[in-house]
Amino acid sequence: MKNIGFSILAVLFLFLSSCSTVEKKAEQKEKPFVWEGANLYFLLTDRFNNGTTDNDVNFERELPTGKLRGFEGGDIKGITQKIKEGYFTKLGINAIWFTPITEQIHGSVDEGTGNTYGFHGYWAKDWTALDPNFGTMDDLAELVQTAHANGIRIVMDAVINHTGPATEKDPAWENEWVRVEPTCTYKNYKTTIECTLTDNLPDIKTESTQEVGIPANLAQKWKDEGRYDQEMKELDEFFARTGHPRTPKFYLIKWLCDYIIQFGIDGYRVDTVKHTEESVWADFRKECEYAFELWKKNNPEKVLDDNKFYTVGEVYGYSISHKFAYDFGDKKVNYYANGFTDLINFEFKYNAQSAYEELFSRYSDILHGDLKGYGVLNYLTSHDDGTPFDQKRERSIESATKLLLCPGTSQVYYGDETARPLLIEGTQGDATLRSFMNWEDVKTDAKVQATLKHWQLLGQFRSNHPAVGAGVHKMISENPYVFRRTFEKGEYQDQVFVALDLDKGLKEIPVAELENGTKLRDAYSGKEAEVKDGKVSIDTEFDILLLELI
Repeated sequence: MKNIGFSILAVLFLFLSSCSTVEKKAEQKEKPFVWEGANLYFLLTDRFNNGTTDNDVNFERELPTGKLRGFEGGDIKGITQKIKEGYFTKLGINAIWFTPITEQIHGSVDEGTGNTYGFHGYWAKDWTALDPNFGTMDDLAELVQTAHANGIRIVMDAVINHTGPATEKDPAWENEWVRVEPTCTYKNYKTTIECTLTDNLPDIKTESTQEVGIPANLAQKWKDEGRYDQEMKELDEFFARTGHPRTPKFYLIKWLCDYIIQFGIDGYRVDTVKHTEESVWADFRKECEYAFELWKKNNPEKVLDDNKFYTVGEVYGYSISHKFAYDFGDKKVNYYANGFTDLINFEFKYNAQSAYEELFSRYSDILHGDLKGYGVLNYLTSHDDGTPFDQKRERSIESATKLLLCPGTSQVYYGDETARPLLIEGTQGDATLRSFMNWEDVKTDAKVQATLKHWQLLGQFRSNHPAVGAGVHKMISENPYVFRRTFEKGEYQDQVFVALDLDKGLKEIPVAELENGTKLRDAYSGKEAEVKDGKVSIDTEFDILLLELI
């Protein structure tokens, strides 16, 4: 009888545990993913993690290069590997953006810094193929599927403005397709758009109304690879469906949208936006949305949610202070009205010099005021910003706190969370920002491990609570500094309380909005407390509280 009773109790316990698990999963399922509060990780595909050494050298790219200006081995498999290991989940990342993976020019360019190959992905040779250094179409399919299975969205990088530089191995396309001069002077709208970004970076004539055929070099490449007829058939179908003229921009739009239709990627970060007339991006957005809906229709069992396709633009120099108007001097352009729901915010690293409340309240007021319905992508470090917030990596803890707790979408640049060095001896220009991910430090350096833990705890809190990035901010107390964030979408409601710069040990903070008896958990320490007389007392060894309702 004792054994039977024990069995019944065991079964009952398992049943109740199962119900509890189901309820928790149901609660998690109800939590919406919102791009406005996403925690997005940005990495250079070639510099993050080498999943296989089999593809490290292709197209005889074996010339000696300047420091950090050649391929280092990182690839798509490497990203997938880290997703499977749980690295991104532990970091609270729910979206990953990686540099372009299309086939790059085969040759190198000597920019006065030694030879440089297209390791960064922004020197496209063929938009319809992946560069074998990065991986295969099967690798990309596995990456997207693995990411989605772990609740992570995938954002690819779209380049429409230019091809890669011309080399002996990579001759420039015909002049109906590209211009090779003049070089941009950035004095006004025209000298920012109808020009090449730098010397020897052929500029796609996206403004052209002249119909063109496939560039001869590209057509020959497809024939050599045995896929010319298939590529031309798909182009014929695209132009027949859309009615678009066969002008350069629509070829590139078609090629980029194919990745949405085939793989179900969730968004594009769009490169060099202000260097192309704004109508290009409105056309791009329209076709991206069509492609995304088509993928959903063809793959109903794989659809994650009802979010629209995400497009965030790199309008170099745009800041949240500009709101809807980027000023060229002789013309102002509203890029939100031309294809983008989000823009990269180049001002955040300066705003982050201010105190917490000044930073947080300003961003909340703008994002829930003038910019309501749109978003900004905040960053402190990037791949081509030579003046990052913390170049010497002396403020990594502060960086996490300000970036991850600020309203708006956060962009974690690979290695922000591990204090990856940004000053590399022997490099020139942007190369110093692009060293290989410091995985060895993660394994052996106690200080790096402590920094990573801080980023993880804040990142998970942000990921678990849309209120952190997408909610309305309200200061509760100036001393101690306490704020509340609230978020609503449909029937879903979320609120959190955060306290910063506290004394270690026992601390008491006001949470007047909560009823007595309300139970809270500090996501940073894991400790729990109960509201009494509009306050909560909790004893932790940390100077921060991340309070969530239990």
